[in-house]
Parts: sequence; structure tokens; C-alpha cells
Amino acid sequence: MGRPLRVAALASGRGSNLAALIAARDSGRLPVEFTLVGSDKAQAGALAIAAAAGIPTVSLSPKDYATRADFDAALFGRVADSGADLLVLAGYMRIVDAAVVSAWEGRAINVHPSLLPKYRGLHTHRRCLDAGDTEHGASVHFVTAELDGGPVVAQARIPVHAGDTEADLAERLLIEEHKLLPAVIGAIASGRLGWAGGPVFDGVALDRPLDLASL
Repeated sequence: MGRPLRVAALASGRGSNLAALIAARDSGRLPVEFTLVGSDKAQAGALAIAAAAGIPTVSLSPKDYATRADFDAALFGRVADSGADLLVLAGYMRIVDAAVVSAWEGRAINVHPSLLPKYRGLHTHRRCLDAGDTEHGASVHFVTAELDGGPVVAQARIPVHAGDTEADLAERLLIEEHKLLPAVIGAIASGRLGWAGGPVFDGVALDRPLDLASL
């Protein structure tokens, strides 16, 4: 590519995954340039983290738009205007209009706190415990119009211990998310992980999720 991978991120919350990405960049482990961090919430912690790191930010309110599609088109338009090669949904809590998503096929990834296809959507830690699972995890997948349904490219796993609470799982899993997401983006930046109608790793169609060791 001849230049760092240009990355934009969308986040709705405190921005811990964004902070992990910035830390990986600053340590030299992640050769990327952040072009924009956007949010649907003006008070999102992710915006403050980005601003402190000198990354441009934008926040738009869904209430200012007539339809969800109008809002999505405006926010994703800002991302496109930033010149991003890759869009990272890092704790972005809105379902995105299908037509808007389709324009980013193969160029947008999401991190989700479950071993997809298990537990799409919200309350993943609670659902894992309610099901009596012995294992939990996080997944990074390419974004499609189907909620948390795009091709999974990598996963990290943790055991579920007796007596674990939702908070226990969330805390332990976040540590793994903070390793997994930079590793996936690093693989995209290096050209090892890409898209050719579906995920491709080292020139071969990816038929199962990678683990951290493979990245």
C-alpha cells in the first residue's frame, strides 16, 4: 500500500477497545493511521480518548435525522470523507441500514463479545451463563447487513468458572478483546487478511475463525 492503513472507528461507549488500538499503534505494534472516530453519542468516552490522541472526531445525533437510514448515511459519509480504508465498529451499539453497510462490504469489521454465531445482539455474558456454557469468548467479523452475522475471521476464548458473574466474564473477556482486535487489524494492515467476496487469509479463503496464535 505504501502508506499506513487508514482506519476510522465508530463507538458508542467508553472506548476501551479504541484505547487498546491507540496503545498498539503508539507502541509500534499496529502500523495504522486513524482518520476519524465517530459516535452517535456526544458524551461517549471514545470521543474524549480520540481527541486526547489527536484523532479527529465527529458526533451526530440520530434525533436530528428523519430516518435511521438518513442518520447512517450521514455518519458513514463522514467516515468515507475521512479517507478511511477500514472501518472498525468498536462498541458501536446501533444497527446500521443495510444499504449503507453494503457500500462497506469487505472494508468494515466489528468486535462482538461472544463466540459467534452464539449470542448475537445484547447481554451476551448473561446469556452465556444462563445457558450453562463452559466457554465464552469474543469474535471479530466482517460487517454485513445481518446483525452480528458477517463472516467471523478470528476469535478469542476464555473458560467460564463456577461462580462467575456477568461482570466477571465481561472483565476477563475485555482483556482478550484488547488483544484480538489489534491483531486482526494488524493482519489487514500487513495484507495477510483481506476480502475477495469473502475473507481471505494468506491468499486462501478462510473457512474457520483464526485464533490469536495464528495472527
